[in-house]
Amino acid sequence: MPTPRPSRSAATSSRARTRAALTAAAAALALTLGACSSEDEPVVRTAAVERGDVQETVQTSGTVQPRTSATVSAPASGTVTTLAVTDGQQVAAGDVLLVLDSPQARDALAQAEAADRQAAAAVPSGGGSGRGDVAGAQRRARAQAEAAFERARAQAEALPDPAARDAALAAVDASRAQYDLQAAQTQALVDQVQAGLGSVDEALGALGQAQRVQTRAAVAAARATVDALTVRAPVAGRVSLAAAGSGGGGAGLPAGAEQLLQQQGLSLPGGALGGVDAGGGTGPVIAEGAAVSAGSPLLSVVDASVLSWTADVDETDVLQVRPGLRARISVDAVQDAEYAGTVTSVDPTATTGSGGGVTYTVRLSYDGGTRADGSPAPEPLPGMSAVVSLVVADAPGVVRVPSSALVRAGDGGGDAVLVVEDGRARLREVAVGARGERDVEVASGLRAGERVVVEGVESVTDGEQVP
Repeated sequence: MPTPRPSRSAATSSRARTRAALTAAAAALALTLGACSSEDEPVVRTAAVERGDVQETVQTSGTVQPRTSATVSAPASGTVTTLAVTDGQQVAAGDVLLVLDSPQARDALAQAEAADRQAAAAVPSGGGSGRGDVAGAQRRARAQAEAAFERARAQAEALPDPAARDAALAAVDASRAQYDLQAAQTQALVDQVQAGLGSVDEALGALGQAQRVQTRAAVAAARATVDALTVRAPVAGRVSLAAAGSGGGGAGLPAGAEQLLQQQGLSLPGGALGGVDAGGGTGPVIAEGAAVSAGSPLLSVVDASVLSWTADVDETDVLQVRPGLRARISVDAVQDAEYAGTVTSVDPTATTGSGGGVTYTVRLSYDGGTRADGSPAPEPLPGMSAVVSLVVADAPGVVRVPSSALVRAGDGGGDAVLVVEDGRARLREVAVGARGERDVEVASGLRAGERVVVEGVESVTDGEQVP
């Protein structure tokens, strides 16, 4: 039986449905392609040039600094017999902080006094001494004096109190100058004796006088060390019994324990005890009965009556920094406050970091601070970290554009912007002044009211039509 053919009306209806389906698919594809094209197309935005304020800043890390601080060190090895202060106590310059007992320092004084008495009691006499004996005695005395003056200077330099140290060093230097003068006179007399023209007794007498100068200097230095066992505050301020910078192998040990171990020839492996990092930081708290070694830090005195700031500025920015510049400062410990400072000096000595970067220390005055609600900000503590924004250029009421509007005028060219003229972007070179965080000053080449491309500049070419 033959297969029936579809009617004309049915075939027409089928073709209509197919065309409709194809038309719908094409429309959907067009919409899809249009959407993709719209999403991939870069956004270009223009804005009118306006006037406003521009501040160029150099941002760096900073630290709160006290008026002064001093770490008091032990003048000699010994034991803390009296601790006269407590942690945080306010003291005046010259107040007694602690007293040390040092048999070593007292023995050194006793020996120096005995040597001085011996030199004073010595009666110069030729007594059969020949010319060679006088010359030999002079050489031996000179060598002894050199060693004695070196010891006296080392003792003086170990004194923790700056005033006492300076006085002791001045006394040693004065004695050394006096000794050199008398030694020269003695040498002249020895030369005369050698030539058979001088008196042996006179030369020995001069030699004895020169020796006495040296022994008196040794006594003065030793006595200054013993006097310094009563440790006094070098400056006014608050006491910190944990001496900064005293880290070492004894971190985590009670004060003086490391010295006791060393005296017994013992040591602990690194990391055997917890506590402060062995590389530095804050040392153990000093206490009565603790053994200390000469030169070891005992405690600190900090005068925070006047605060200041320091900031480490990179070498690429430091030439823009000068005294008088203002700074906005934020302190990590006070999140809702802004502080102010003024540059007072730029340290000319560079500091090289572990990574090779070079920085310079900038010092600023502390000009107070305010909270977000306008109330006074709390005074920070010495050592707190901060972020310092130095205002290196301040340009109020100038022609400005967003930083995003700047492009380069050709290969190696200067700064330029894309100005909209008659609906097309035209590249125009401009002179830029202060560069702020978001806006830049246009010193010349642009007028307020002109329109420039501020977004999508990388996709716009000179002469291209822009919306």
